[in-house]
Amino acid sequence: MHEQKRQLAILGSTGSIGTQALDVVRQHPESFEVYALTANNQVDLLIRQAREFLPEMVVIANESHYETLKAGLQDLPVKVWAGQEAVAQVVEAEPIDMVLTAMVGYSGLKPTIHAIKAGKTIALANKETLVIAGELITQLALEHRTPILPVDSEHSAIFQCLVGEGDNPIEKIWLTASGGPFRTFSKEQLQKVTKNEALKHPNWTMGAKVTIDSASLMNKGFEMIEAKWLFGVTPEQIQVLVHPQSIIHSMVQFEDASVKAQLGMPDMHLPIQYALAYPQRLPAPFERLDFQRFHTLTFEEPDTEKFRNLGFAYEAVRQSGNAPCILNAANEIVVAAFLNDQISFLAMSDVIEQTMAAVAFVAAPSYDDYVQTDAEARAKALEITHKISNSNLLV
Repeated sequence: MHEQKRQLAILGSTGSIGTQALDVVRQHPESFEVYALTANNQVDLLIRQAREFLPEMVVIANESHYETLKAGLQDLPVKVWAGQEAVAQVVEAEPIDMVLTAMVGYSGLKPTIHAIKAGKTIALANKETLVIAGELITQLALEHRTPILPVDSEHSAIFQCLVGEGDNPIEKIWLTASGGPFRTFSKEQLQKVTKNEALKHPNWTMGAKVTIDSASLMNKGFEMIEAKWLFGVTPEQIQVLVHPQSIIHSMVQFEDASVKAQLGMPDMHLPIQYALAYPQRLPAPFERLDFQRFHTLTFEEPDTEKFRNLGFAYEAVRQSGNAPCILNAANEIVVAAFLNDQISFLAMSDVIEQTMAAVAFVAAPSYDDYVQTDAEARAKALEITHKISNSNLLV
């Protein structure tokens, strides 16, 4: 008997993860069908995707692109919606089996909550959702018995190491990091790095925001917070390990001192396909790992003196409450400012540190508290960013 195709909603279908997820669907039309696609701004690409995959519905979050989208699909029986609210509602559609959350940043929170409440399996590529509101999300997932399958390569690796381990407790998680393009830079060199240098990741192809987060190690801080919630461990049990070759995607150490690792070439198609098809492993044309080419794998400790964001993430998760939400909001502001040439690479950490100190702490935040904290932290971070960029102009 042939199993029914898994009906997918892909949130953020025009981004790096979304487009690679559609590659996987192309490769396995017998296993997957696209029910809904959403994007924020890239309306032309969204039109092309909709014409190829013929989903039931398509949503553009930025309402100013609605007419373009509607006109581009008017000859097709595709429902066209617009707005942030529509993105959150589309995931509730009855036929959807799985929601891939591949949006960037805070915008992923609300649709993920809606999808969990609607009982949809979540393929989570939006790490900020668990960074901002880990407690709320894990609580809801338990309540609604909704599986959350990680898509990040590191969390997919940890998940793959745990399959078949039953209730065996985790002693430690080794979270690997490439170290980014500036791993060997001095503080003086970091002061002068440009966005173009920061956007050249040595091993992975990702969107601009994630690439900058990777260069500043903020990405690893977020992944540590995400791992805490996904795998029910404490921050102290998660050790970040710089592994420049990006072949070991992460490791799990058990109480008997055994360590399991998941290895593969750095290609996001693999963890995406693993999450979409779980518990099946589907055949794939991805590049195979040639051990004769990689005969040396190296490891080193991250330098939190130079890359302070990783330390901020540990601090935020220890404080818990709304502290990680403040961290994320400040980071979204500084990355945008750095990409707009308004502040330097190292100044990003200064703004984050000052924002975390300035925004009111809430120990047990509700969803509304997260919304308010996010708005307040963004405003604060913007204000500090402007001060820094203006003082640099005066120098």
